[in-house]
Amino acid sequence: MKNVMESIRVLLGGKPKRLAKKDMPEEVRELHAHKFADKERIEAINIELAEKHANPGPERWRRKRWAVLIAVNMLFVVSYYLDIQLLEGALTASRFAGFHMADLNSALQVMLAFKHVVINLVIGTATIFILWWLLGGRTFCSWVCPYHLVAEWAEMLHLKLAKKGWASDIQFDRRSRTWLWLVFVILAVVTGYTVYETISPTGILSRALIYGPGVALIWVALLLLFEIFFSRRAWCRYACPIGLTYGFVGATSPFTVHYELSN
Repeated sequence: MKNVMESIRVLLGGKPKRLAKKDMPEEVRELHAHKFADKERIEAINIELAEKHANPGPERWRRKRWAVLIAVNMLFVVSYYLDIQLLEGALTASRFAGFHMADLNSALQVMLAFKHVVINLVIGTATIFILWWLLGGRTFCSWVCPYHLVAEWAEMLHLKLAKKGWASDIQFDRRSRTWLWLVFVILAVVTGYTVYETISPTGILSRALIYGPGVALIWVALLLLFEIFFSRRAWCRYACPIGLTYGFVGATSPFTVHYELSN
């Protein structure tokens, strides 16, 4: 429970806490004690880094992740253009083989805006909640979200430009994402309109891929330009309420990432 609360605190914008040495496991304390003194280990790390630097390109897991992300989004496109009705709709709301699915943040916006809950929305929301709870919550961002992919490419360009001094990385308060999440919730209640959905780069890109490009892509392009020249991955780090929503889901997920000290 303590780890869950710490995850939520960091998710909401709090600074990660460093463990005191007395609270570290024995193997961690031993690793810290020798990480600078073990010259053979340092040399092995330097050799490994040099090999990676000499062999640029996506790493194995990145290639797999990109392949899955592209495949999921292309399934929407192919299903629509071939009219096979396997996967209908877009990432915000869809049906897979007739079974309803709804993005959690989009569903929340709809329920708050219209003050009405229909059974299909409940089914779709519950399905997606269970799916992403099992898969870790924010795995949606890196394995499915189309904006995440183009933002990664923009980040690569940003890093190259930053090395030449042509781009900066402005840091914002990470709590801004929490405040924006609340702002969009309040706007949905007050206006009766799903305000966030009109500017969501995830939804805009998903619909553009399936139904064709629209004026809203200008907004996505402006976001990417801002990230390339002024603030690396700004939308995902400081603004996206979708990432925050799935972060809450993943806080109690049975699927977690562990660090192997032996490596």
